[in-house]
Amino acid sequence: MAVKPLPPALPQALGTPARGTQTFSPAPFDLARRRAPQIAPIPAPPQPSAQLPSVPPDAPLPRRRFWQQYGVFLSVILSALILAGGGFALWRYLPIRTVQISGNRHLSSLEVKRLAGLSGERPFGWAYYGAWRAGALRDNAWVASAQLTRVFPDRVEVHLSERVPVAQVRARSGALSVIAADGTVLPGAAPTGPIISGWGPDRTADALFAARALARYNVESVTYTPTGITVQTNQGTIWSGDRALLLKYGQAIETQAQGGRINLYPWGVSVQR
Repeated sequence: MAVKPLPPALPQALGTPARGTQTFSPAPFDLARRRAPQIAPIPAPPQPSAQLPSVPPDAPLPRRRFWQQYGVFLSVILSALILAGGGFALWRYLPIRTVQISGNRHLSSLEVKRLAGLSGERPFGWAYYGAWRAGALRDNAWVASAQLTRVFPDRVEVHLSERVPVAQVRARSGALSVIAADGTVLPGAAPTGPIISGWGPDRTADALFAARALARYNVESVTYTPTGITVQTNQGTIWSGDRALLLKYGQAIETQAQGGRINLYPWGVSVQR
């Protein structure tokens, strides 16, 4: 058997570089100069667009539900039915059964009920009686004021303040009418108080003032003219062009008139017997 020769020794083993070969010396490893690995940023997810998608003009509208389409109308109808039912129940089951009247002297209770709309000719519920129904009562000449109070569940209280006749007014035709202290004519009143008459501009208010100022002397009549007022009493007659003088010096009729006539002027008193 033939013996093969050993291969020549590797140059590296002998420490001698082989011909035609290159040697590399690795650079020394420096931990301080080692750089941290670069991390790529994670891209943010795409944001949805705030703009609504455009709808073609010829696209069909979405169909609404029945309640969305007719809900408001049905709610109004239902509310009206509930109110009508409640109103009928109040009308039917809460009628006015008792009417209490006070303060009336000239007007009868039946007349007050009729004027106040409480005569029962047209029955209605307690909840539906308002002050507007008593308009005819407040417009009556005898009624100075009227207070109406509803008392639950079936009572209405009416309190009146009536005018009082204080004097008579003679018209130019000669007819007499009875008036109250504010000059309101009271139909059907019995004749009472002094008779007021005159000519020229109406001075009924001044005549009433004079009659009240001298009421303790039993005023019989008061006559007015454009120049003054003449008051006839059972103790004498007094005249003045200013009603303030009547109020201030009217008591002079007790001591100076004695059945005569006193004229009051701003500068003095004239006595005629």
